[in-house]
Amino acid sequence: MRVIVLGGGVIGVTSAWWLAQAGHEVVVLDRQQGAALETSFANAGEVSPGYSTPWAGPHVPLKAIKWLMMKHGPLVVRPKLDLAMWRWIAAMLRNCTERRYVLNKSRMVRLAEYSRDVLVQLRVDTGISYDERSQGTLQLFRTQAQLDDIGDDVEVLRQGGVPFEVLDAKGCIGAEPALARVQGRYVGGLRLPGDETGDCHIFTTRLAAMAAEKGVEFRYNTRIEGIEAENGRVVGVRTPAERVSGDAYLVALGSYSPLLLRRHGVDLPVFPVKGYSITVPIADPGGAPESTVMDETYKVAITRLGERIRVGGTAEVAGFDLELRPARQATLVKSVGDMFPDGGDYHHAKFWCGLRPMTPDGPPVIGRARYDNLWLNTGHGTLGWTMACGSARVVADQISGRRPDIDTADLALSRYA
Repeated sequence: MRVIVLGGGVIGVTSAWWLAQAGHEVVVLDRQQGAALETSFANAGEVSPGYSTPWAGPHVPLKAIKWLMMKHGPLVVRPKLDLAMWRWIAAMLRNCTERRYVLNKSRMVRLAEYSRDVLVQLRVDTGISYDERSQGTLQLFRTQAQLDDIGDDVEVLRQGGVPFEVLDAKGCIGAEPALARVQGRYVGGLRLPGDETGDCHIFTTRLAAMAAEKGVEFRYNTRIEGIEAENGRVVGVRTPAERVSGDAYLVALGSYSPLLLRRHGVDLPVFPVKGYSITVPIADPGGAPESTVMDETYKVAITRLGERIRVGGTAEVAGFDLELRPARQATLVKSVGDMFPDGGDYHHAKFWCGLRPMTPDGPPVIGRARYDNLWLNTGHGTLGWTMACGSARVVADQISGRRPDIDTADLALSRYA
């Protein structure tokens, strides 16, 4: 079967890899000049199944008010006359209940744990390297109130069989020795030893090269103008130069997926939430993180990637705006400076932003959409890198007519019906 994959980020490339592994002829279309040059380029670097958590939680509405008033708050909303924005916000608020939070988190953890296992097997099978480390994630709490509020998350982890450790301040130093230099700035942490780190851009470009060697055709610098359908089936993808046709079509365009599908009556509740990162060279290895530290107060992830520190965070609801705002860089520098003041050369930070494709409930959308031969793999939010390999394996199985290794019925678009 000939499968046309729309999108060359980490989701599109991993999907192409497993479709090719399943024996399909695969063509990838992307407007950029290479793989992983948008949202996959400089994300936080976490592969964090244990930290797979919906943004919509029972305490989020009240917390959001506080965050919006903070100088270095993790949330920024820039209101626009955009119906899609307000529908998405309303849908997210409807998911801010205890019952929906537990349900959505269980779906995300299931997929993320599977994805991590698929990634581990991929490393074994191919030898791919990407500044990876397998030393866990430490969610760091600055206040006792934050530490006391982890009961629901711990219960979901326990039910899902996900290993975890609740640590006091001394235990946090055991996991991340550099924290000994800033004692008094935190009270404890939740450590997830099964989590990993790695450079998503390096991974994606190397996997794309391997996929090309296996026969996958990558058509970069190709703008996707639309899809064409006849008699209940997609018959082609329209580009400026030609119509690209296949037997099946997979949309993996991240935040841009709804814009393409809306014209065809597919209501996909995915909205862009901008995130920022800085990448800094390590100045003092002993003062740098060993793996990933998640600063719970600012919702900032601080990750070691080889000889660099990647610091990522902020949720900015501003549509498709890609402006780099200095205030957001200041928040990232504040967080990493508090916890690892000697670790990086922060005067040489590279500043970046990308659009995370967020669903209002948290889990991505994977499965068929309206037409018999149209498939979706999108809406991964902040967890695209974490969930990429598992999502790709799942959708490749679905397209191939095989039963996936995990239950995926509740990841389909039909869950919003």
